[in-house]
Amino acid sequence: MRMNQLGLSLSGVLVGGVIFIVLAMLALKMVPSYIEFFAIKKAIAAVGEEARNGANAAAIRRSFENRSIIDAIESVKAADLEITKGASGVVVSAAYRKEVPLVSNIGIYIDFSAVSKE
Repeated sequence: MRMNQLGLSLSGVLVGGVIFIVLAMLALKMVPSYIEFFAIKKAIAAVGEEARNGANAAAIRRSFENRSIIDAIESVKAADLEITKGASGVVVSAAYRKEVPLVSNIGIYIDFSAVSKE
């Protein structure tokens, strides 16, 4: 017959809870940055499709500005877009850095880059 008890101690539950809370806090702070990045990527892909249909640089920037107002994009402005013309057509891209403050003076820098055509 087995005489040892099995289970978690209170200290084990507290340590696990602290780790879970820290990871949840980190995720809740970083998710909005990734949501905005995917909105930027979608807008750049749509603008890149318009560029392949013959739009000039001013029309591309205007279209991105309109899409950024609708999708509440604040990290990238129309002036930040890099519009290049290559052998395969027009490529629209943007790269930016986002700072996510965590606690006090501790934060995370995330580098994002979106391209209309891979």
